[in-house]
Amino acid sequence: MQIMPSIAVMGTGVMGAPMARNLARAGHEVRAFNRTIEKAAPLRAEGADVHDDPASAAEGADVVMTMLSDTDAVLQVAGTAGLHAGQIWWQASTIGLDGTERCAELATERGAVLVDAPVLGTRKPAEDANLVILASGPDDALETCAPLFDAVGGRTMRLGPAGTATRLKLAVNSWVLAVTQGTAETVALAQALGLDPNLVMEAVEGGSLDLPYFRMKAKLMLEEEFPASFALALAAKDAGLVVEAADRHGADLPLARAVAMRMAQGTDAGHGDEDMAATYRLSRPD
Repeated sequence: MQIMPSIAVMGTGVMGAPMARNLARAGHEVRAFNRTIEKAAPLRAEGADVHDDPASAAEGADVVMTMLSDTDAVLQVAGTAGLHAGQIWWQASTIGLDGTERCAELATERGAVLVDAPVLGTRKPAEDANLVILASGPDDALETCAPLFDAVGGRTMRLGPAGTATRLKLAVNSWVLAVTQGTAETVALAQALGLDPNLVMEAVEGGSLDLPYFRMKAKLMLEEEFPASFALALAAKDAGLVVEAADRHGADLPLARAVAMRMAQGTDAGHGDEDMAATYRLSRPD
């Protein structure tokens, strides 16, 4: 009989809320905390216990999951959650190399077991329980977390020691961000040249460059409607983490630097809460 570990979900935003919902629907005992408690309150209808502080949410949970915006938020919430010896900390946020190392230090101090397992996917895959889980950490902890991963994901990759998953997430994000920025500039260039951008999609249709992701983001750009599946501000943060990792390990990535700069500009221009496809706003012809 499969053990159903209880879980405290710290962060119930665009990603955390549907993950918590799917965990509850799969039969797990779910405790939820969000710094803005109103965002967590709807989870009560799914049977989750909603708490107004991290410590009460984490108390007694087999696994504590953090799904928060950045390193500072993760460490602040995890630091007050009362992580204890033997408790598993599933760190699902994208926080880069330095952030993951700082989490490992905190886990060691508390005697907790760090599972470094960020996810691939945005709002819709999270809602559909179809995320890809990039899981790294001790084998026994990953085994304990397996039913949790299954509840929120369509596929889990087991990658070895904690930290490996974060490195893979950065590499994948480099590609995602490059495609998003490339789509924005392709659409903008077609328009500037007096072309219907749909002709670009027709030209590549069925070939090796015909990406569903390209079509999905181009549609948002052409409609100039940017409901956030993944906010531009978070994309800018992630792009910065890619550049930091490349610099730290001696890789020269001029494209990644340009994407990070552009997405930061879009955030500074007031588009940070829109989908990252809103980077197009800076490239479109006048």
